[in-house]
Amino acid sequence: MNNNAELVPASTGKRLGAAVLDWLGPAVLLGIAFGVGAAGITERRSNGFIVYDTGLLVLLGSIGVGLTLVYTMVLLGIEARTGATIGNRLMGIRSTDADGYAPGGGIVFLRGLITGGVLILTVIAAALVLALGWLGVALLILAPLLVLSLAWAVMVVVSNAWDKQGRLRGWHDKASKALVFDVSAGRNPVKSGGIAGEYNFAPMDLPPVKQVVSPVAMPAAKGTIQQTVQQPGRPLQIPQPGGPAGAVPQGAPVPPQNPLPQQSPLPQHNPNLWQPPVSAPPRAAQAGPVQAGPGQAAAAPAESLPVHPDDDVDRTQLRPGVQAAAPATLRIRLDDGQDFEVGASLLIGRNPAAMAGESVEHLVSVSDPGRSISKTHLQLRREGEGVWVTDRNSTNGSAVTTPDGKQSRLLPGEPVFVRPGSTVRFGDRFFHLGQA
Repeated sequence: MNNNAELVPASTGKRLGAAVLDWLGPAVLLGIAFGVGAAGITERRSNGFIVYDTGLLVLLGSIGVGLTLVYTMVLLGIEARTGATIGNRLMGIRSTDADGYAPGGGIVFLRGLITGGVLILTVIAAALVLALGWLGVALLILAPLLVLSLAWAVMVVVSNAWDKQGRLRGWHDKASKALVFDVSAGRNPVKSGGIAGEYNFAPMDLPPVKQVVSPVAMPAAKGTIQQTVQQPGRPLQIPQPGGPAGAVPQGAPVPPQNPLPQQSPLPQHNPNLWQPPVSAPPRAAQAGPVQAGPGQAAAAPAESLPVHPDDDVDRTQLRPGVQAAAPATLRIRLDDGQDFEVGASLLIGRNPAAMAGESVEHLVSVSDPGRSISKTHLQLRREGEGVWVTDRNSTNGSAVTTPDGKQSRLLPGEPVFVRPGSTVRFGDRFFHLGQA
């Protein structure tokens, strides 16, 4: 069983071998049918003209062509759904679309039309020769066409040998946007999530959790509880996160300048704030002087009691507001170990270059001997806690795998917001987005 998770383009020899195995049977069948039919042609004279009896040739030729058409339709249908034919299975190769999935009927039909185009012309010419009765010159017309059709088919099948991008595509592959892979030496993309691969092919080692300061005020530790004491005639002041010391919450009533002594209302319960029991007045209220009402003499101050510095509300220090943590530094780690910080914008590719008028902070060149990566494959633009990733109309496409294993393809030219912990695959390469 093949354990290689890489994609291996099919060699020229395997492509040609698969084509020979696919069409050797129909070629032998047609050769026998037309050979026996041609041998059974008889001639006779009628009213001074030579008349050829081609009934056997037409019968056997029609049977052979009909069986070949049925075989072709079945074979193309199987390849459209699985990328496999009889020859492909025996040679260990599979045809796919540009994303590595089953090619579909349109791609298979176009590849076959280009490969057998001259052969189709030969069949049409043979039908015209029979219809017009040109049997005397049939061999002179059909023999060169037959040789030309076979030579053209072979050249198309092995044309990937002249492909400058690592022998990945032949003429018919480029026209139909198809790919052919060697699944005996590498991964079968049709059954493993296309070119991008399933999420289990991508590294899922997430960066360590970074400790950040919570923006919510936490209760004080045991032994350092801060007390807020209510003064007679003043509303209770509750600390607000981020507010100045002694600030009154917005919307709270403002007491008059010389209020009469009255019982203070009970404060609202706050689980994060310690409050004195309501059954007994605070010590600061007992120790402080009582303000006399109209017509009354000021009462003598009670016996002085030890006063804790925190009992004076005017000197109570409130917790300062917690500042928002600065955005974490984002970095990308390529599958070969290279590590880069994500700035405002960067381009990734085999030899990335900015477009006219485009401002790019960093260009990341990625080595790709298999030529699966486009010259400028991806654009990354930092925003907040993530990165906008855009596929720059690459040949082999891109895909994003989130930390929970969900995978989605990137549509050319449409940016997708990617958060830390995700993996982005482009061509045969990938990088992991994390926080520094």
